[in-house]
Amino acid sequence: MISPFILQLLLAHLIGDFVLHPDTWVQHKLQHKIRSKYLYYHIGVHLIALLVLLGFQNLWAVPIIIISHFLIDLGKLYTTNEKNYRWLFVVDQLLHIGVIIFVVYLNEAFTIDFLGILNPKTLLLISFIAFVTFVSAIIMRMLLAPYIQEVQKDDEEEGGSLKDAGRYIGMLERLFVFGFILINQWAAIGLLIAAKSVFRFGDLNKGKNRKLTEYVLIGTLLSFGLAIISGVMYQYLLQFL
Repeated sequence: MISPFILQLLLAHLIGDFVLHPDTWVQHKLQHKIRSKYLYYHIGVHLIALLVLLGFQNLWAVPIIIISHFLIDLGKLYTTNEKNYRWLFVVDQLLHIGVIIFVVYLNEAFTIDFLGILNPKTLLLISFIAFVTFVSAIIMRMLLAPYIQEVQKDDEEEGGSLKDAGRYIGMLERLFVFGFILINQWAAIGLLIAAKSVFRFGDLNKGKNRKLTEYVLIGTLLSFGLAIISGVMYQYLLQFL
């Protein structure tokens, strides 16, 4: 059973770090760092959110979270640059969540059964997710290799595309298809195909590039086919666990 205490702390964090954290505050903090008034406004929002959601109970947890949040944010402000800001965002959030988990542990000790989490069903699911995303991308690249260079040349002449965009789009669409199969929503796969066709139709029609059209169709069918086969195979193998 999930503890109400951790839900209160998590909601306070989401409100303080995302809901009531305007971009103007973020930019001002990055520019002025410890001298930014918005850094203290930000901490104040967290303080109020914690007090309200905790109902002014378990107040011992408030200074731990507030002080650690201030120090973590301050460290982030002084180390952020154009190259590492995305990774620092992830590290920043992981540290905040880590503090919340630590506080919850102090309030009510718990144990995590890692061996129980990594049971055969979980390992099978992780294996298929890895196949649907990364392995399938490599398989598709190998199968489409004879056409990639020719299509890329024509595409560059018409403006090109974002770096690695096609790869990430393929990963996401296969994950969606895999997930739809797991929840037995086959109709949603048809909607996904239709949505992709609508978005792609304008580019293909405008370019009037038959090679690119054929390449996109082959790639789409391969991508959806691998995802569907993976979903069916996962459900089949799940019966033996």
